[in-house]
This record gives sequence, structure tokens and C-alpha cells, in this order.
Amino acid sequence: MQLLTPLGLLGALLAIPIILLYMLRLRRREVVIPSTLLWQQVVRDREANTPWQRLRRNLLLFLQLAILAALVLALARPFQIVPTVGAGRIAILLDASASMNATDSADGSRFDEARRIAHQIVDERAAGDVITLLRVGDAPEVLIPYSADSAQLHDAIDAALPGFGSADWNAALTLAAAGGGGAADLDVLILSDGGGVLRGDAAQSGGAALTLPAIPGDLRYIPVGRDDANLAITALAVAALPGEAPQLFAQFVNNGSADADVVIDLRVDDRLVAAFNATLLAGTPYTWTRENLPESFTTLRVGLTLPAGSGEVDHLAVDNAAWAVSSGQGARRALLMTDGNLFLEQGLRSLPGVSVSLGDPARGLPADAYDLYVFDNFVPEALPEGDLLFINPPASTALFAVGAVSTQTSGARVRRDDPRMTFVDFSGVNILQFRQVTADWAEPLITVTGGPLLLAGEVNERQVAILTFDLRDSDLPLQIQYPILLSALIEWFTPQRLVSAGESVRVQSPVTIIPGAAADRVQVIAPDGRTRDYTPTGMPLIYADTAAPGVYRVESFSGAAPDQTADFVVNLFAPEESAIAPAAAITVGNAEITQAVEVEVGQREYWDVLALAALLLLLIEWVAYHRRLRAPTLGATVMRRAARSA
Repeated sequence: MQLLTPLGLLGALLAIPIILLYMLRLRRREVVIPSTLLWQQVVRDREANTPWQRLRRNLLLFLQLAILAALVLALARPFQIVPTVGAGRIAILLDASASMNATDSADGSRFDEARRIAHQIVDERAAGDVITLLRVGDAPEVLIPYSADSAQLHDAIDAALPGFGSADWNAALTLAAAGGGGAADLDVLILSDGGGVLRGDAAQSGGAALTLPAIPGDLRYIPVGRDDANLAITALAVAALPGEAPQLFAQFVNNGSADADVVIDLRVDDRLVAAFNATLLAGTPYTWTRENLPESFTTLRVGLTLPAGSGEVDHLAVDNAAWAVSSGQGARRALLMTDGNLFLEQGLRSLPGVSVSLGDPARGLPADAYDLYVFDNFVPEALPEGDLLFINPPASTALFAVGAVSTQTSGARVRRDDPRMTFVDFSGVNILQFRQVTADWAEPLITVTGGPLLLAGEVNERQVAILTFDLRDSDLPLQIQYPILLSALIEWFTPQRLVSAGESVRVQSPVTIIPGAAADRVQVIAPDGRTRDYTPTGMPLIYADTAAPGVYRVESFSGAAPDQTADFVVNLFAPEESAIAPAAAITVGNAEITQAVEVEVGQREYWDVLALAALLLLLIEWVAYHRRLRAPTLGATVMRRAARSA
């Protein structure tokens, strides 16, 4: 045992005044009394306070000297030479990827184990060693620069938290090397389970194995974790063919070394609709499909759990659930009134941004309200509220007048200065006949010799378009111009989607939010209920706070109430994180780094233990002192009895 500050032992000289205080007698005022019979205890106290008398055994004196000894030794900072894994300039890299949430460690999670090891490295560093701490998540973060302050280092370690994404080790190692300044005594310590990229496993990394950059100094790997048992949902998708109900596809993987019986459940809009048992074979993907999902659902969740009382284990919970939202969410609801025009029905259903329902002209308009009404060879008695698309209208309405049928269909001309007609070309389209329609509010977008084939414009605060010929009287449905024309019209009718990056993204992937021109505020609600507000600037918003899996809601405001909402989901779907088997070695540059051994010299200090001992002794001394004050003496008892008899 050695001392860092031996001069602190000089504090032991304080024992001298403590002992002197017990040897000196306290002076008291003399009082003449008739008899000392009742004051024998007082006399004994007086004899005990005679100055420079021999010390007697005294518990308080012993405790006070013990407190002083503990404090003096703490000031002297005794230490013991111990082996350690790093010395000099030490960069500790804490793996904060999703797999570090696995609970196969005696400390709780793997990240808790990594933090305990980091605390131990700080405690065992030698005098003059400096340490920096990096949290390695999707973007490496320096929690504390190089410092010799143990308290600050411990606080930084305690404040570190694991994430739910992957770790960018390439950037982390580059950052650690840059912070080391090329020092020859740089030690980089990686505290990780060695998953994915670190393992150099191409299959688990989702492609070719990545080669991490070689860095100056010594690189050492300290593995955490014990087991490989983990069940995961690795894929979830929802899609629908035109005219059919949505279908679900999900994939599950057992990353452990033993087969596992599981329960798979499906919830649609928080309502349980399916649950069944399945056996996941070790290392073999298991797929599940579900047909005939409700067409009007908003969100669905697939869960993976172990049966009650199961002896199996699943160490990582973050990949046991996956979410999806309806691909039609945020789309405009369209009602198609047609008498069996399959060309029109299939064409509309194939377009994104619109959800199509069929109506029967013989029964008239349904009571439900829609965003867009498509009338094929049909005109209702009263026009509904909403945008309108007329195809070959048979009669006039309050919005337009229908004239005679014309066969002068040659010389088709498209209005090129209109953005709706950018990619439309009618030069090769053959039309048998069309109706001559006039509307003073509409602009002719496609015309022939006999009149307009397509008119469009805004009237009474709604968008209206008129296609003046029957699709079955032309070869348009057989040409590429047909989906181009329908797409251009639907895009004009349908506003820009609020979330344009898709309905599902991986953890830590950015999402693009495009608020409307009238929006003055955008709010994003995370799965845990946290909200973030943004002020639109006319440019798309990039939302990158997707650290947690779950359902996110985006609301666009142009007043007190939201005028547009959309949901998107964030899922883990990271095979390299779900495969939690700890790696025995990692690959950096062309070298394979195995588990670090303690080859450096460190020192373990004991001042904190001594300071804690001093505090405990102080508490004991306080209790002993107050118990002595409360204990009645014989003289006091005799005096109380004499007072009562008088």
C-alpha cells in the first residue's frame, strides 16, 4: 500500500488537542452545602475532571480518534498498484446500439455492465492519466473531453443512456483518433457486445462486411453480454392490390441457439384481431401472411411474446413489436359512380393518394360524404359538396352546359403552359366522338377541331374537371397516356401528403414533412407522448428525432384545430442488432482484436472507502454522545427523591 499525498498524515497531530481536552478538568463554581452525602456522584465527577489526571477508558474518545484516523488516511490517499486495460490518454467508447439493451447481464442490461466497467476504469487509472468518454450511437457523441476529474467522469458515465438504433463505429473511431491528437500513449477501449459491423459479419451487417479504419495508438476490446437468446420481428409490410382488401406480411427470426415456442398477436387500431402459437426454429426465418384486413384501418401492431410459464428467455424486447399504418392514410376518399367501366375503376385504384369506393348510378348518391366524386356517364339530380370529375356527362348542370355530339376529333392540341399537362400527349389518341361542353369558369386543357376534350378549373371553392368523351369510345385506356392523364388529374385534386418519406422508416432515419401553404404550425407527437412544434418556413421540414420505435403523429395547423394529420411508424428492423450473440473478437483495419487483457499499470485508491468509514463513525459517536446525555445518574436520582420528600 502506498500514499499519493503522504503529507496528509500530518493531520494526525490533531489527536493531541483531542486527548488534552479529555485530560483537562472543566472549572465549576464552588457552593457551600450542609452535607455531601447526597452529592457523592457529583464528587466523583469532580474527581474525574481533575486536570492532568490519568486517562480512563472512554468510548467517545476512542470514536473521535478513529474518525480522525480515517480522515487523515483519506487525505493521504492510499492506493494499491493494480493491472488495468488502459493508461495515458484513454478514450472509452460506450456502445449505445439497440443490442446493448439486452438483459443477459448480472448488472441488468449490457449497457449497465459497460457503465460499471467504465466506472472501474476511471477508479483504477494511474496518476496523470486522462480519460474521454464517447457514446457510440447512430451519431457518436463526446460526453466529456479528456479530463482527470474523477467526479466529472463518473457523472458523465452515469448520464449515458443506450439507444434503439445502430452504432456508427467508423465515425466513432475516427473521432477518437482525432481527439487523441496522434498521441503515442493513446488507448482506445471499446465496451461493446461486438455486434454487426464490429464483428465484420456481412450477413448480419446487411451486405458486405465493413472494414473499420485503423487508428493510431492501441485499440482494445472489452466484451459485454453472455447469451444469444433473442426473438425478433425483422419485417412487416401491408399492401393491397387494386380492388382487393389489404394484406399483411411479417417475418420473425429466432436468433438463439434453441427452438422457441412463441405467441404472435395482431392488433388493428388497438383491437386484438388475431393471436396464435408458433414455433420458431433456431436461425430459421418464419413468415406469416394475413389477408382481408379492414380497408379503413389506421394503424396495426404485430407483437411477439413468450407463453406464460415458458422456460425460454428473450433478452431483447425492443424488436418484439412492429407497427404499420394504412397506405391509404391521408389519401382523399373518392366515390366512383359508374355502370361497370372497368378501365376507369382499375385506373383510379392503381393511383396513390386516393381511396376509391364504388357507387351504383341506379341507386343514386350514397349518404356518406367524399372528398372527390367521379361521375362516369352520370349526372346526379343535386351536385354534392366536394371536388368533381365528370366523364362524358349526359346532361347539363348548374356548372356547365352540354351540347350536341361531335365527331370532329382531329387535330388534338394540349395546353403546354399548364403544369397539369406537362407529360400528356394526345397526338396518338383516337376518339370516336365527344360531347360539346361549355363552362365559363373552366380552362380548356385538351382541344380538337370540334371543341374541348378536357376542361378544368375552380368554381364555388371546389375543383371541377370535365372529360367530354366516353373512355369506351376511344383507345385512350389502351395507351400509356391513360395513366399519365389520370395521375395528372388526381394529383391536381389531391393535396400534397403531409409526410412524404413513406409510412414506415427505421430507427434514426429522417422523415420529410411538407406542410400546406396555409400552415402556421406543425406538431409531431412521439410514441411516448412527447411533442415538438415547428414553424413552417415554406421549405420541407426534416424530422430526425426518430430514436424510439412506435407510431408518430404529425399534425398541421392553420388555426386552433389541425387541418391535416398523418401517421408514420418507426421500426427497428436491424438484423445486426437483433443477433445479440456476443462477439469474441472484432475486426478493425486488417487486424482482428480479441478480448483486452490487463497489461497496463493502474492504481486503486481507497480514500472514498475511508471517508465513508469516517462518516459512519461520526454517526456512531453522535448516537453514543446523546445516549449518555439521556442516561440518569445516581446523584440525580437521589436529588429527585429528596425534593419529592421535602
